[in-house]
Amino acid sequence: MKALGDLTPREVLALAIASEEEDSRIYQSFAEQLRPDFPASAGLFEAMAREERSHRDALTAAYRERFGQHLPPLRREDVRGFAKRRPFWWDGLDPARMRQEAAAMEAQAAAFYERAADLSRDLDVRGLFTRLSEVEHGHERRAEALEAEHLTETAAANEAAAQHRLFVLRYVQPGLAGLIDGSVSTLAPLFAAAFATHNNGQTFLVGLAASIGAGISMGFTEALSDDGSITGRGSPWIRGLVCGLMTALGGLGHTLPYLVPDSWTNAFAIATTLAAIVVAVELLAISTIRTRYMETPFWRATLQVVLGGVLVLLAGVVIGSA
Repeated sequence: MKALGDLTPREVLALAIASEEEDSRIYQSFAEQLRPDFPASAGLFEAMAREERSHRDALTAAYRERFGQHLPPLRREDVRGFAKRRPFWWDGLDPARMRQEAAAMEAQAAAFYERAADLSRDLDVRGLFTRLSEVEHGHERRAEALEAEHLTETAAANEAAAQHRLFVLRYVQPGLAGLIDGSVSTLAPLFAAAFATHNNGQTFLVGLAASIGAGISMGFTEALSDDGSITGRGSPWIRGLVCGLMTALGGLGHTLPYLVPDSWTNAFAIATTLAAIVVAVELLAISTIRTRYMETPFWRATLQVVLGGVLVLLAGVVIGSA
């Protein structure tokens, strides 16, 4: 792999052309991802992609005038120390993060050319790097101007609302579904085992198995229910992971008190009291989340969740005491 100082002016210019082409594709990819939900940001990145293509065309014209038609097959990956673009940038980013990445791309390129100019001993190459650095700084200033042009106050407010909706769809809803399932459905087996055995160790194992099993089941159910391509709910595996983890967490919360050693005085009463307190906290947290993100009145959300939780808990107590 060549170092930057080993490249000829012809190779440097070819590398700059390839870099501008790649950046234009990244910006266009950002625009296509954002267009359905964030049209203003999509317009910003389309304009930036056009800017990159215009600079690519100008560099290509300069190359052909000086070196002819053939471009050496040079890429960023072929030059040691050159700033590389990572494919993971293309998916799963929100508009603000994409704008941050775009600013970083332009700043990295400008800093790279400045550093390369300082390191180069060839005057022609040094001059070329200096000019490229000025071009990249111009891109950075142009990106700021484009952002001000496309992201008006109204557009920014609309995009913030859209971002909130997507956050709810992709993370809050699956997480809340998992938390409700884990906090409520595991109550019956846990308290049934508790009142049937009056043994903290055995009760803990039942609760642990119920929590992990419910987490795995809910995670796969969420992941396989919707691939997100039509509903816009994002990666099914991320939703499944969120749902599965929150399900397990919901069950483990009221299972952990049964780690109280059976050798303690009134160990069962202590563990069961702590578990009941944790259940109350879990149900209150669920009600708060539903009020915050689902726009459900707090007292109605509390009544619904508490009623369901109490019924399931009582079912476990009755069955365990039979």
